[in-house]
Amino acid sequence: MAQLLDPVPSDQPDPIFCCYVNATSQIQIARITNVANWYFERVVFPGQRLLFEAPPEAQLEIHTGMMASAILSDNIPCSELWIEAEVYPGLDTASEQRKEEKNEGLGVVEPLAATA
Repeated sequence: MAQLLDPVPSDQPDPIFCCYVNATSQIQIARITNVANWYFERVVFPGQRLLFEAPPEAQLEIHTGMMASAILSDNIPCSELWIEAEVYPGLDTASEQRKEEKNEGLGVVEPLAATA
């Protein structure tokens, strides 16, 4: 079961599950800067797929560069990177974690599987 390192702040509306693929031959830096009180930055190697959650209004900045410099090469609305979370079963998204926390607070109990 995977967990997110930097979950979307709890004051944000329901986040969306996103996927970005580095289709270049260069290392890239993916960064979201337009969400208050949240730091999101990842290195994305050539051919690597980056899965993350973000608010629908977030913008993913892609910085491509060489050894000592990087150039902003793209700015992609996260709403264009949205995918169905069900495509990746077993991934604990922040929205699923929030649902579980709310259920625990309300005393909701998951039904047990029937035993033979």
